[in-house]
Amino acid sequence: MDYQQLLSQELYGNTVEQHLQAFGIFLGLLIIFRIFRKIIIGRLRKFADATTTKLDDKLVDIFDAIHPRFYDITAFYFASHYLTLPTTLSKGINGIFLAILLIQLINASQKILEYFLHKALQNNQTNEADQMMFSGISLFIKIGLWGVGLLLFLSNIGVNVTSLAASMGIGGIAIALAVQNILGDIFSSFSIYFDKPFAVGDFITVGEHMGTVKKIGMKSTRLEALQGEEIVISNKELTSARVQNFKKMNKRRIPFTIGVTYDTSLEKCKLIPELITKIFDKVENADLDRVNFFQFNSFSLDFEIVYYHLSGNYAEYMRVREIINLRIKEEFEKASIDMAFPTQTLILEK
Repeated sequence: MDYQQLLSQELYGNTVEQHLQAFGIFLGLLIIFRIFRKIIIGRLRKFADATTTKLDDKLVDIFDAIHPRFYDITAFYFASHYLTLPTTLSKGINGIFLAILLIQLINASQKILEYFLHKALQNNQTNEADQMMFSGISLFIKIGLWGVGLLLFLSNIGVNVTSLAASMGIGGIAIALAVQNILGDIFSSFSIYFDKPFAVGDFITVGEHMGTVKKIGMKSTRLEALQGEEIVISNKELTSARVQNFKKMNKRRIPFTIGVTYDTSLEKCKLIPELITKIFDKVENADLDRVNFFQFNSFSLDFEIVYYHLSGNYAEYMRVREIINLRIKEEFEKASIDMAFPTQTLILEK
């Protein structure tokens, strides 16, 4: 038997020549992949280390993290195309290769998207809320990528994805109706994170509730009330309600009224705006807007005072307000100006 006859001999449905060609392709690809892993990736690593950007380092890490078995299966997959294989075996090899390829692509896409999310967090001040939102977005990305990968895999192995998607759509509607409140809170948490109406540490008012934001969760936000108790409010309620954020207040407008007795002389009434103006000239973080003789009340002559406290800190505001009240009391006593209080005069006639 000569060499040509040996090559033309059939073995398991293929000639010896076809088996040798497939083996040569398999061996050649293994050598190429080994060179890629040992030499090319090493040189790419050195090049990435020399650059300032971190994206190329992440790409090299993705290639370096590919399992060696993936290269072996890839080489076997391409080599098998040079052989005539049974339909079942051929579909099995194609399915295994497609599954492993999709897993590698999904893992690579997931790492790249997480890199950009991390980069976005690094550009801002990272806190617990950012980490929580990063975990939530990563979870949705993983679910989306694996869902798309599963549909692609089923479509390529012959499953009717259209009918499957329709049935899944009906089931998805039923599930969405069952958990619509939870999903509403989760999407509201994304709205709170990106729109940033408030952050952890802000003092806010929501309806009849007020307190300091302690935690922004995926489903609810927790406030610490002034009395010390914890208030838990769903994120959906927060995004649909009117929220007052006092932390973002740069200055506070304070109007108040002082009433003096009706027996206060005209000269002293004219003196009151001057006295109050001098008081505000000596108080820090308080900017007087106006002082006016406001009205003749039932038992007092009312003066309206409007000023701005130049800080959003509530404790500082109360301290300044106390100073102003005490000095007004002091100046009025020095000027013998009596403040009014509710009185009633009875006139008896015989």
